[in-house]
Amino acid sequence: MSQLHEATLRTKADVFIIESLDPDDEGNGRFEGGVISQILRLHRKQPLYRYVRTIEEFKAAVKEFGKSRYRYLHISAHGDPEGLCTTNQETIDFDELGDMLRPHLKGRRLFLSACSMVHNDMAAYVIPKTECFSIMGPEDDIEFHRAALFWASLYHLMFLKDAEKFNRARLTETLTKASALFEVNIKLFCRSDNKKGFDEVDVHSYTKPKKKPGPRRG
Repeated sequence: MSQLHEATLRTKADVFIIESLDPDDEGNGRFEGGVISQILRLHRKQPLYRYVRTIEEFKAAVKEFGKSRYRYLHISAHGDPEGLCTTNQETIDFDELGDMLRPHLKGRRLFLSACSMVHNDMAAYVIPKTECFSIMGPEDDIEFHRAALFWASLYHLMFLKDAEKFNRARLTETLTKASALFEVNIKLFCRSDNKKGFDEVDVHSYTKPKKKPGPRRG
């Protein structure tokens, strides 16, 4: 058994949420993480939700995630192609984020709800460094209401089919359906044994493999 699969077996199929928004979002109650947490609890999950305002609090939450044994990390923040920022407007570039996550993300998955932050250069840095299974998130700007509905629906559909694990094929299929329904442009990058160390999966042109026909009933 590979070290990556051993790492997965030691983790728990649940979601750790780190959120950091700007003061206007706070004042208007636009907390994506709170919405997702409620949906997960309806699935009898025990999500851990940490709202942070500074880069030091963000680092502490990442370390807590590492110790939690939770398999899925969801980060909600304002972002751009270079990285994300905290409530206090401290920037975390994607390479800095990769360095933070390196000790904690092996054999796990990263769900990144930050505008335009998930792209090839980001995946090329973070996936080989952390040995995570996958990274996914919007490739351009996305509104709060659309993001909250999209992510909550994704987790609902994934845990509805299997409460104990996500796999690449089902994740790709579900991302395809959810992104089409909510009109969200999603990027998905998965760890690979190729030279780059990762693959990009085009969820927008994905078609479910056809099952081989079984014996007909008379």
